Amino acid sequence: MSLIRFIMMAAILSVTTMTASAADPLKVAFVYSAPIGDGGWNFAHEKARREVQAKFGNKIKTMYVETVADGADSERVMRDLISQGANVLVGTSFGYMGPMLNLSGEHSAVKFEHVSGYKTSPNMRVVNSRIYEGYYLAGIVAGSMTKSNILGFVGAVPVPEVIRNINSFTLGAQSVNPKITTKVVWINEWFNPPKETDAANSLINSGADVLMQNTASAAVPQAAEQRGKRAFGVYSDMAAYAPKAVLGSAIINWTPYYTHAIQQVLDGSWKTGASLWGVKQDSIDLVGIAQDVPASTKARLIEVKSGLKSGAFSVWKGPILDQAGKEMVARDKDAADAFLEAMNIYVKGVEGKSPGK
Repeated sequence: MSLIRFIMMAAILSVTTMTASAADPLKVAFVYSAPIGDGGWNFAHEKARREVQAKFGNKIKTMYVETVADGADSERVMRDLISQGANVLVGTSFGYMGPMLNLSGEHSAVKFEHVSGYKTSPNMRVVNSRIYEGYYLAGIVAGSMTKSNILGFVGAVPVPEVIRNINSFTLGAQSVNPKITTKVVWINEWFNPPKETDAANSLINSGADVLMQNTASAAVPQAAEQRGKRAFGVYSDMAAYAPKAVLGSAIINWTPYYTHAIQQVLDGSWKTGASLWGVKQDSIDLVGIAQDVPASTKARLIEVKSGLKSGAFSVWKGPILDQAGKEMVARDKDAADAFLEAMNIYVKGVEGKSPGK
């Protein structure tokens, strides 16, 4: 082989290798705290993963691990995913925050997307949904459908996000029925169907006839149906799990955000920070409204959703009072996101001491 021919072949091989490398798909890994078949939180993320994979095609390769506990186990799983070449790592549990922050310092080339957290680094950002808008919408329905004027809420883990959702659900109900009170039972876990069922039954036994939850499964609406009460789905549409009980489902559509984030990584515009996506970004909705919900209530839902979309309406606009009657948000003032993200007290009408205090 002549020297010139050898050089030409080497150049061709070099270009071919570079082209193949450039065409390598972006690897995006998702870590879930519970089974993807939970019907709620993790199912919603898994649905979005499938949709972004279909949208981007061979530009990306997604993978996932389900039922990963917080703490050391999550860090082990994430390290393994990084060793498999993950370029983007999405953690969907509040409890993944510490491990993800540690790993972001060790792997500067990997982009970390933490859902429900608040800590960032140069290559780790946080995303939170304005799911409280969906809880407010559900509250409007609950307030119009209750007969006892007592609502029940099964709380998962007492972090600001959950307290904010309890409060927003109550505010929505009180906007159409000022007599409303909300009872809360905490299970201190994100996913535990037997505990969720026990908590739901406890609330029903205490007089609640409409239930809501911040847990991951469909156990609460199923328990409500068994007792002849009403309830809501959350994170995903849960009507199929308890068709006689479900009044609607406050859902999170993660596809718009994940599409946005992946596109940023692909085009090199990704930056750290924090995001809050809601009705305005087509990420939050109340779907599957039951047929027996009054027409006037449905009209109110349309009105509020339109206001949330345009920015003309705000869930957290004062005056809003806490349990003791002290002003939380001043009249005609909108609560700042920083206030919402640190919420640790209940609004007036929620019974019991807030565990966040």
